[in-house]
Amino acid sequence: MDLSNPATLVALFLNLILILFTVKFLAAKLREKQKKNKTKYHPVGGTLFNQLLNFKRVHHYMTDLAGKYRNYRLLSPFRSEVYTSEPDNVEYILKTNFQNYGKGEYNYSLLKGLLGDGIFAVDGDKWRQQRKVSSYEFSTKVLRDFSTVVFRKNAAKLANIVSDAAKSNKIMDIQRNVVQDLFMKSTLDSIFKVGFGVELDSVCGSNLEGKEFTAAFDDSSAAILFRYVDIFWKIKRFLNIGSEAKLKKSTKVVDNFVYKLIHNKIEQMRNSNDSSMKKEDILSRFLQLNDTDPTYVRDIILNFIIAGKDTTAATLSWFIYMLCKHPDVQEKVAQEVKEATDTMEVKDFAEFAAILSEEALGKMHYLHAALTETLRLYPAVPVDPKICFSDDTLPDGFSVRKGDMVCYQPYAMGRMKFIWGDDAEEFRPERWLDEDGMFQPESPFKFTAFQVCRTYYKLEILAGPRICLGKEFAYRQMKIFSAVLVHYFVFKLSDENKSVTYRTMITLHVDGGLHVRAFPRCQT
Repeated sequence: MDLSNPATLVALFLNLILILFTVKFLAAKLREKQKKNKTKYHPVGGTLFNQLLNFKRVHHYMTDLAGKYRNYRLLSPFRSEVYTSEPDNVEYILKTNFQNYGKGEYNYSLLKGLLGDGIFAVDGDKWRQQRKVSSYEFSTKVLRDFSTVVFRKNAAKLANIVSDAAKSNKIMDIQRNVVQDLFMKSTLDSIFKVGFGVELDSVCGSNLEGKEFTAAFDDSSAAILFRYVDIFWKIKRFLNIGSEAKLKKSTKVVDNFVYKLIHNKIEQMRNSNDSSMKKEDILSRFLQLNDTDPTYVRDIILNFIIAGKDTTAATLSWFIYMLCKHPDVQEKVAQEVKEATDTMEVKDFAEFAAILSEEALGKMHYLHAALTETLRLYPAVPVDPKICFSDDTLPDGFSVRKGDMVCYQPYAMGRMKFIWGDDAEEFRPERWLDEDGMFQPESPFKFTAFQVCRTYYKLEILAGPRICLGKEFAYRQMKIFSAVLVHYFVFKLSDENKSVTYRTMITLHVDGGLHVRAFPRCQT
């Protein structure tokens, strides 16, 4: 939020005036209705204006409120917003009474500026159709095998770049070599190849359009999230000023890139005589659906990019950060990777990546626990808003009304002592291991980083209709990248005293990237 921008200051002032006038009215109305109907509503933790003032640290702000209330309301001029950290409430929203909680028209109106009619923004038939096609792809052995090859290839590319920086003893903080930026490029290349059948090759810096697309996509994500605290965003959009003007500019870059991709893919499919090629990636399957509108395909692509690039790359960045802060964990991961691969010294990154079979990855329980512990503290999607479709009472005994926004908070939940114990804010992978050092999953309504998924080891936990299709896909990619990097390098922060925090956007990115040094690891 740029306070030097006059438009931003005007928006802040108008927000303050409007909210101050409405807060007392809304609070009085709530008390009156509660008294009349003898219903209980969650305690008021603040207002939309408080959230606006804390926008840059909004997840810290909401974690503080969750620690005080567990579940609370924020008042706004148009609706109440309920934020919950109770696993029982999460299970009720996502499973027990799933039909009463969805994206709704409110969330759709905010998100469609970037995500359109994609799976993360819609309910109903469009959601079911995209999920059906996606679930078929994610369940096939062909995709699993193909994606593994792509992940190995891109992990080796990334390791070569890190190796060059390590040999020259450079801090990886120039723009193209920020660790998070490298992860973003690598995972972007992976999702484009696996999902869309396109060789983007942005990790080596050869695709300028890919760089511009990534920057524009991230800026669009931040602007879309700002709409949740900016009650004047529609006016700004109409006048084409402030954050909405920036959003329009960014989405134009995004759209040009994606529509070009769609056009090229259609031509490729039309001119190919190989019938099998038309089924090799997710984009091809959607293009084969009858009456598929290019705008709809564009929306599908961008939602897959959020799922396949942002979430994985952000988690890998936070994972490296945690390893830097906890060198003992870094050494344990490196030792486990060495034992699991059980090979003599292999100097070639691609050759080592090829050794990372499903069997070898399956032995890496401590690495899996360390990645999961990273997701507990730094979930890729830090908060997930739903709309209540009819008056209801949550398991905590408090009521919610039709039209209320009801959010569960993976970021705050990961820090709650009543869920994880007194050491909730500590990074401790061991909490995920049993006495034999085997990974043991937690309830998906307690650990919600994948928006309630089945566990990696196929335990049949009914987690609700919106389980994450790509969880195993994401873990495989993260484990391959992590295993290659930690096997060959020791990572240290370039500045131990520099504060590392997030950028407030749809997904949880490290603000400004993660600046580290990489040192060759001695292979003994």
